[in-house]
Amino acid sequence: MKIAICCNLKESSHSSTRDLEEEFDSPQTVEAITQVLRSLGHEVAFLAEGAELPSRLVECRPDFVFNFAEGRGCSRSREARVPGLLEIMGIPYTFSDPFTLCVTLDKEVAKKIVASAGVSLPKGQLIDPCGDLSELKKQSWAFPLIAKPAWEGSSKGIRDASVVDDFAQLQKIINQLGRIYSQPVLVEEFIEGREITVGLIGNGHPEVIGAMEIIPLADEPRFVYSLDVKRDFLNRVKYQAPALLDKKVERALFDQALKAFTALGCKDLARIDFRLDALSRPFFIEANPLPGLNPVTSDLCFLAKGMGWTYERLISRIFMESAKRHNLAV
Repeated sequence: MKIAICCNLKESSHSSTRDLEEEFDSPQTVEAITQVLRSLGHEVAFLAEGAELPSRLVECRPDFVFNFAEGRGCSRSREARVPGLLEIMGIPYTFSDPFTLCVTLDKEVAKKIVASAGVSLPKGQLIDPCGDLSELKKQSWAFPLIAKPAWEGSSKGIRDASVVDDFAQLQKIINQLGRIYSQPVLVEEFIEGREITVGLIGNGHPEVIGAMEIIPLADEPRFVYSLDVKRDFLNRVKYQAPALLDKKVERALFDQALKAFTALGCKDLARIDFRLDALSRPFFIEANPLPGLNPVTSDLCFLAKGMGWTYERLISRIFMESAKRHNLAV
């Protein structure tokens, strides 16, 4: 089978203030996935997401696309562009369809969908960055609150200072996010507790790979898995997989993760992020249907390794689940 890998590659190194390419991948990730697919006997080519992709697809004529393109810009539909194009051209591909990729990138829409499936959420509200907080102040809010861009992933716009204690701080952060990202801001009550992520794989009856806890190495009462932390993860956090959870808590967590995966229409693979409060109750934070697959820096890969999965097993399983979903003989 001729397989094309499609993604966005980083074009510049990040700085402390710019994170526009934070979701994008490195040649290391492409090479690692390529090696696994070639070991399965497939021919592999690389195609970059962009304006030339349609002509490149016609030229390459792949049988299948291993797609994890995040898309450029700040549009909430940017992750759906490549899958939409592939559907027009009749080319099967990995991971979720355009609808799921749109609604999961829009955090507010994703929350509404998972809430309808019985998944617990922190209290939250979408804020126009050009407006004021007068309506918000009329409601009963319990500080601390956290503010984040409504249409971003990979912790873009979420920094150590994103948790605030009063409306003055909140207004300042909302103004900053509005200027940088040109999109609404999601304000949520901050769940003080443990940061947990759950990996799921498969279709129809997805399998829970396991749960991983992200544990701060220093005493951080209001720990946030922020962009600052992710860029310095070796010095800031420990990844505990499997997460050390009471069996009752684990069952509740996995139940919530499966409900979210199904309600959002995720396919092949996804990572669902939660916070556990002081009573160990799971609260849905967001879903990532295009989780990072860098073998040495990505959360899903850390989680899978902790659960005894090799990188080769993970990538092979993603491909096989997708191929089966598309009724392809491999």
